[in-house]
Amino acid sequence: MKKIIFSLLILSLINVKYSFSQDKKYKIHTIAFYNVENLFDTINDVNKNDEASPIMEIDRGRSEIYNKKLKNLSKVISEIGYSETNSLPTIVGLSEVENKEVIKDLINTGNLKNGNYGISHFDSPDTRGIDVALIYRKDFFKVLNEKSHYLELYSFSSDEKYYTRDQLVVDGLLEGERMFFIVNHWPSRSGGEMKSRPSRNKAAELNIQIIDSINAIYDNPKVLTMGDFNDDPKNESIKKILNAKRERDNVKKRDLYNPYEKMHNKGVGTLAYRDNWNLFDQIIFTGTYLDTSFKEFSFYKSLIYNKKYLFNQSGRFKGYPFRSFSGGSYLDGYSDHLPVYVLLIKEL
Repeated sequence: MKKIIFSLLILSLINVKYSFSQDKKYKIHTIAFYNVENLFDTINDVNKNDEASPIMEIDRGRSEIYNKKLKNLSKVISEIGYSETNSLPTIVGLSEVENKEVIKDLINTGNLKNGNYGISHFDSPDTRGIDVALIYRKDFFKVLNEKSHYLELYSFSSDEKYYTRDQLVVDGLLEGERMFFIVNHWPSRSGGEMKSRPSRNKAAELNIQIIDSINAIYDNPKVLTMGDFNDDPKNESIKKILNAKRERDNVKKRDLYNPYEKMHNKGVGTLAYRDNWNLFDQIIFTGTYLDTSFKEFSFYKSLIYNKKYLFNQSGRFKGYPFRSFSGGSYLDGYSDHLPVYVLLIKEL
């Protein structure tokens, strides 16, 4: 099993205002989230609307395209945090996956095959047939419990119920330390931001209920919620309902801290639309991760994985994330979202 350790040299390469002794070494883990843009298989499932997937719109070569998509995604995921840890990411939340089988194919492709990854996943009742999931390196993380929380919504035009993606909660041990990970993909902005806002607010209410229930059972637990929230850090769902704070000095142990709000203030984003950047992909966590003694695994740095190859290099959408599908065609890209990740460190 490959040890994930770094020394003062690597710490000094990342600009964070901490003081570290010259003779100390630290364990480090990458926790990431990635919207993988329509990772669907090539099989028509009559029980779901999977024909809405772009790959199902393509007449020929679906298997080849599917394998290229897996190869491209595995390349990206295997590189998230590698420059800081010299290792594969330990935990990765995923959205826009069709089923467990495509996740199995993903973790058995490219360098991810070397990660000994496990999968946490439930089929959600989403009308498009897309789910969220968590993959984790079994050498470092042990799952204790996992649960899917469904979100009931009502149609804008009627009182008819409909379902969107579930919220996945995984309770486990990271090298013996108990942590709770929640993976989200909140309702889209289809129909406009204001018209669709109540649905995301409902998702935020469910999310905070889950976090509050964990806090009620456990003494100052470590809870991390991540995902494609389809809202920016300053939107009502995150800023008011989750009450995620921007300044870490104001965060108590059971408060939520959002390190991505400051990035958003600087105009940084994870997806582009009509020449504007949004930062929908975020990792938010309780103040229990902010212990600067690093006697337990604690937050060190938040980042966006934004290597040059993940962007269009020319054409109308130059500078946008290099997506996989557009206009019924496969572009051989990666995703219309960029991955986000945080580093957790612990003194040896």
